[in-house]
Amino acid sequence: MDDLFAPMHIVLLLVVALLVFGPKRLPHLGSDLAKGIREFQNELHGTKNSSVNQEQNATFDNKPSDSPDPHSFSAHSTDNGSD
Repeated sequence: MDDLFAPMHIVLLLVVALLVFGPKRLPHLGSDLAKGIREFQNELHGTKNSSVNQEQNATFDNKPSDSPDPHSFSAHSTDNGSD
């Protein structure tokens, strides 16, 4: 039992799967499993690509302005509360 995926182990797994699921459902299960793996990989790669795009956009969107707008400050912000 040195190798986990020895040819005899694979044959044994296929026979057990055939007995459990039957000959009619086995091809459908294989295709459904492959489709699920493919969708998972697409989502995983899509998530990586979108996170890279978000990081690139964030570096350009967050640049500071040249000078603050003097009209954005209110008179109350300079009040120190000594009324």
